[in-house]
Amino acid sequence: MNELMRRLLYLPPQGSTVAREIDMLHFAVISVTMIGATAVALLAGFWMIKYRRGRRAPNGHRAHPGERSLVAEIIMLGGLVALFLGFWVIGFRQYVKMRVPPADSIEVYVTAKQWMWTFAYADGTRSNGVLYVPANRPVKLIMSSRDVIHSFYVPEFRIKQDVVPGRMTTVWFEAAQPGTYRIMCAEYCGANHSTMRGTVVALSPADYERHLTPSPSPIAGPRISDPAVAGATPEAPLSLADEGGRVAADHGCLRCHTEDGTPHIGPTWAGLYGTTIDLDSGERIVVDEAYLTESMMEPAVRIHRGYRAVMPSYAGLLDAPEVGALVARIKELRSVPIKPDPPPVDPVLEVVP
Repeated sequence: MNELMRRLLYLPPQGSTVAREIDMLHFAVISVTMIGATAVALLAGFWMIKYRRGRRAPNGHRAHPGERSLVAEIIMLGGLVALFLGFWVIGFRQYVKMRVPPADSIEVYVTAKQWMWTFAYADGTRSNGVLYVPANRPVKLIMSSRDVIHSFYVPEFRIKQDVVPGRMTTVWFEAAQPGTYRIMCAEYCGANHSTMRGTVVALSPADYERHLTPSPSPIAGPRISDPAVAGATPEAPLSLADEGGRVAADHGCLRCHTEDGTPHIGPTWAGLYGTTIDLDSGERIVVDEAYLTESMMEPAVRIHRGYRAVMPSYAGLLDAPEVGALVARIKELRSVPIKPDPPPVDPVLEVVP
């Protein structure tokens, strides 16, 4: 039945672990709607013919409004409400499942720009237009745009997520089996919008490990050249988190923030990611990719309680790969313990004889 309905509705194959669940809810809503609409049309036609003008009701008298059944109306309305709530509960559970990635997800940073997709991996490698992932392993995409709003859409996976400039949005999926799947942009982004395509290549775990060994070119940053001295060995390529450390130093982030847990002008990056912090507005928020990106682009919107609003905006100063590298750096420091504030020092009074 699943395959029959999929073909009748011209849906692409179900390529992810959540695609079948989404389709089943889709099939249920469409089937119930069509059955209900057909039943209403047939009953309306039947009553129009049976009670057409000039024709008397059974027993030789016309129906009186008081003869309508209140119980029947309550049952019908209650049934419709229960059906609606049932669909809502199932849909909400699916939404929560799709928004919360598993803890063991592989993280890939995605940069969208007119008109291409760039993918940066945790070891510092990247690829353009082709996203390499292992099959049967959850993958979390952390996405940002360099210019206008785009939308990451993989029809076979049943996932679609807007990609916004100056923001980090996330989505996750798990390819059900090895294969290739289309990436499309589902938000009009300019004259060549229709050409903004890509491919997800899902590999077996063994093939994925082999593919990353001779990986694509490293991310933006210092390029490794041939050694000037014969016999010297060039340093290893930077990881994404290491690149974040370079970006932090180049842009002066470490003048106000620390990486070892020491209190300073701004919040320390040590142990920050994943924690729940208090804001000046009285709200509490989880420090995730979205909050960190917003704090770089619009630092005055949500102020960490206990700190002054002195951080400038880095909108236009940091590009998407640099933002992703900084986020990766902060995430790498999540296990570093925070040092307590130093105890206040009593002033020393000089005794003048």
